Amino acid sequence: MNLRDKLRAVSAPAPRPAPRPEPAAGDCWRKEVTRPLDEFPGAFDLSRATLMLMQQEELPVPLDPTRILYLDTETTGLSGGAGTVAFQVGLGFLREDGFHVRQLVMRDYPEERYLLREVQTALEQADVLCTFNGRTFDVPLLRSRFLMNRMDPEALELPHIDLLHIARRVFKLRLKRCNLGHLEEQVLGIPRENDLPGAEVPERFFRYLRTGEFALLEDVLRHNEQDIASLCVLLSRMTWLYEHPERIGHSEDLFAMGVALERASHLEEARRCYRLLPSGALHAQGQLRMAAGYRREGSRREAARLWEEMIARGEGGVTPYVELAKHLEHHERDLPRALEMTRQAMLRLAEPRLTDTAETEAQRDALRIRYERLKRKTQAQKSRTAP
Repeated sequence: MNLRDKLRAVSAPAPRPAPRPEPAAGDCWRKEVTRPLDEFPGAFDLSRATLMLMQQEELPVPLDPTRILYLDTETTGLSGGAGTVAFQVGLGFLREDGFHVRQLVMRDYPEERYLLREVQTALEQADVLCTFNGRTFDVPLLRSRFLMNRMDPEALELPHIDLLHIARRVFKLRLKRCNLGHLEEQVLGIPRENDLPGAEVPERFFRYLRTGEFALLEDVLRHNEQDIASLCVLLSRMTWLYEHPERIGHSEDLFAMGVALERASHLEEARRCYRLLPSGALHAQGQLRMAAGYRREGSRREAARLWEEMIARGEGGVTPYVELAKHLEHHERDLPRALEMTRQAMLRLAEPRLTDTAETEAQRDALRIRYERLKRKTQAQKSRTAP
């Protein structure tokens, strides 16, 4: 390039930014794409019974997967509050020809009402709402915006599957972080590339309002579309895992699922998870939780059997000895065996270590007190039965 060409290039006008899409009368911007069904394995196979294991809220009978609305919002703030607005809403629908993603954008604040009307219509055509942290964030935000626009928020009162809480109960023990992007990578095996961080979304919208460059929102729309698609994939994956716990590849996930099922009073399903655990610390914890559950139910002999098996395998530390001693003393009335179990527990805690905690010392004291009491009771029993 010679000097004349360089000067001509410098003096040439800068390319004009992509213009703000012109609003139609009484409308908001919308886009709809259809993604192929092979990206959503098992999406049509959702079982109401399995979903009821995952959460306690009632779901419609029968459950129609095509009437689940997948929803995610992009907002002007990340903490909610009266001034926060959902400037973009993504809606997902499962259909026979694919997974439809409809995205709505308010190009300026006067278009919010039209965006909300589209959301309201979609909600009225659905039986179930599925979100990721929607119970805490998206739904309360939309409810407040409905009210601010003098619209009835009743359409938001759908049975709600919030995948954040379902996923967190199973994966937090292993993954620690359970944001959607991390779950995509670690659970679904679909890491994102060049994704816009959620923290940058509000700033993009405000820059768009200042400049009118709609291209600034393209990354936001791609981010939102992937969020919506991932909701459907994650829901199918979670139901499959609950139906096939034997296929879970991580002990932490299997144990955590057992705990979640137990807390929801699905005891047999929880015990199935605990029994599938491989040997190790989590297997011991699962056995202890199973035994405690049997004890609460009144199935004390079943609980005692588990404690005895743990003692035979040498797992669980002193706890199975202590629990078995309590059972033998108070329910079997077998004082000599209760005394022996307490003695065995004391032997396992006899050697002081530098890592001993106040809890360990308290446990030693409790065992000593128990041992002395059982010793007295055993001697008194012998005296009563002596000729």
